[in-house]
Amino acid sequence: MPGSEELNFKDMCARFEVTPRTLRYYEYIELLRPRKEGRARFYGAREVARMTLILRGRRFGFSLEEIRQWLEIYDNKGNREQFEVWIDKANRQLDVLAEQKRDIETAMEDLRQLRDETAEELRRMG
Repeated sequence: MPGSEELNFKDMCARFEVTPRTLRYYEYIELLRPRKEGRARFYGAREVARMTLILRGRRFGFSLEEIRQWLEIYDNKGNREQFEVWIDKANRQLDVLAEQKRDIETAMEDLRQLRDETAEELRRMG
């Protein structure tokens, strides 16, 4: 039976600023399991929490499979081995993000230099 804390499909998309296609895909790959009434879908507190974790994992650069594993830890409240695996994955992803940050900083510096050289050339043209 519907609870007042449940969100419908449209509200879930709006709350998390995702497209209907994205939300349907997360359901298709079973990251989310809304309650269904006919064709209508309803998302309770569990699905809202899972969606929060999915989007956080995507922002951190994790694959959907890694996020699935993360959600299993969350759902099972984790055991020592699960937590150790998660920490290892997080450490590896932090290394990847640090490398991406260095690459972005280098690209930004190169772009600034090219912009400044071009601006100087433009000043010389008068």
